[in-house]
Amino acid sequence: MTISNTGTGDVDPAVRQELERLRDSIDNIDAAVVHMLAERFKCTQQVGRLKARHQLPPADPAREARQIERLRRLAENAKLDPAFAEKFLGFIIAEVIRHHESIAGDRVGGPSATAG
Repeated sequence: MTISNTGTGDVDPAVRQELERLRDSIDNIDAAVVHMLAERFKCTQQVGRLKARHQLPPADPAREARQIERLRRLAENAKLDPAFAEKFLGFIIAEVIRHHESIAGDRVGGPSATAG
């Protein structure tokens, strides 16, 4: 048995070492995900500024639908639940649209509307 029934959480040292190794990998992946999301949002901020400059709508439902289908296929190929992938992308898209609306609002009524 690797975990005692005493409730103290005593774990075999080999199991603890394997757990720490796996958790270190998870931590590294989490860091990579955060950095990738930061890069993604840098790009979408540029898209938002471009849309605002050319008075394009913040949302693009046709593109969003294509991206959701694309991500679902990628998830299936990666053996990841496509519904989870769709929810994750939906959350990101909602945040991107919020940013685009904010950028567009700043261009219309804010100080940057006269600066560019």
